[in-house]
Amino acid sequence: MPIPLLDIHGLTFEADRHPILDRLDFAVQRGEIHALLGANGSGKTTLAYVLMGCEGYAPNAGQVLFDGIELLPLTLHERARLGLTLAWQEPARFEGITVREYLSVGETKRDAALPLRQVGLDPERYLTRRMDKALSGGERHRIELASVLSMKPKLAILDEPAAGIDMLSITHIIDIIRALKESGGSVLLITHQEEVALIADRASQLCAGRIIFSGSPREVVDNFRGRTCVRCDGEVCGYVRP
Repeated sequence: MPIPLLDIHGLTFEADRHPILDRLDFAVQRGEIHALLGANGSGKTTLAYVLMGCEGYAPNAGQVLFDGIELLPLTLHERARLGLTLAWQEPARFEGITVREYLSVGETKRDAALPLRQVGLDPERYLTRRMDKALSGGERHRIELASVLSMKPKLAILDEPAAGIDMLSITHIIDIIRALKESGGSVLLITHQEEVALIADRASQLCAGRIIFSGSPREVVDNFRGRTCVRCDGEVCGYVRP
């Protein structure tokens, strides 16, 4: 078996003594698009924030290896330097700098126009605009995805908002994901859209903080669709923690 790019064992995260991630075991292979599906409250976004090292998301237990390196002792910035990046559900504004400057941070020769085109934005209209409140939430989402594309990370965690990315078409979303893979990276795709999940190489279903089913995207989508979850609380869907 190949050594996974991301290898998680026994990852536990609690909030107010309630387990959000419950001894989670999970892996993403090199060059793989891995879709993660789950109902609201199942722990998908929490997992993304724990992996990235966001403030307030230090796990209670577990081990995470990224490209063979222990990830959990590292800061967010150290994880980013290793090649891990996260497209946030609610991206922050970087007040005052232009879109060109934002897309070229740390790399002055980086082509800022190409990734904008890949997310459906006209470079002539956006490169000189400021990253401020004049941009809509959807525009900021697209620009952040353009930034992810320009960085060519080893692993991109795409945590897609439940409402979609400002009506970004499924075709655009799929093109972005494929572009990340074609650049040599892996993608952990957290999505609510079955059509998007089906482009993955492999998929897993998260429930009550644990992976309860893994397989082909079609198998996992069918299993997810067949459950009766309203909100993932370990009771409504019938899943019982061992």
